[in-house]
Amino acid sequence: MEDYIKAIYAIESDGEERVSTSALADRLDVTAPTVSSNLKKLEERGLVDHEEYRGVTLTEEGELVALEILRHHRLLEAFLTEQLDYDWADVHEEADRLEHHVSEELTDRMAEALGNPPVDPHGDPIPTTDLSLPEESDTTRLADAEQGERVTVRRIRHQGDAELRYLADAGVRPGVDLAVVDVAPFGMVTVETPAGEQSLPEEIAQLIEVAPAAAPDDAEL
Repeated sequence: MEDYIKAIYAIESDGEERVSTSALADRLDVTAPTVSSNLKKLEERGLVDHEEYRGVTLTEEGELVALEILRHHRLLEAFLTEQLDYDWADVHEEADRLEHHVSEELTDRMAEALGNPPVDPHGDPIPTTDLSLPEESDTTRLADAEQGERVTVRRIRHQGDAELRYLADAGVRPGVDLAVVDVAPFGMVTVETPAGEQSLPEEIAQLIEVAPAAAPDDAEL
């Protein structure tokens, strides 16, 4: 049930007012009848508002549950990366397995040990103890950047571990500065990274949120 709540929240966060059964089925890799059956259970618990042919949306209580799950998941990713030396591109599945089994006390202790980080290793905001989200800075997608721009990677929207490993191999991760070398008319964005020049497909560049890079003088301050 928590996986369904998290999936609904993620799709709503991408701008969908109501989430279709087919979208949930695709995201969770299950059949539409399975989705319908589980949505009925969630509706009975007051966690979703489900209207036939109009999709589903989280109730206020459902949204709080989603934020609690995200807090567990993102703190686990941060803890695995910073304390147990997991690669940032490999922690998502491990956190998926663990997020349902950690207590609030353990979650709070992990947060304290990490210094209460505002974001996880992918740049996703970590809900606070009162389940509010920290204020996010303004970003754009790398796919929308222009040739000659210098940008800093702020967030990588997770779509799958394969995409994260691709970006890890390319040297593209939160905190890294990139210079946009070329934006091809047919879907390739070429950037200069600390590891060298990389050409990224547009669908990958769409996952990367960036902000203007600090000028050298600003960085020194």
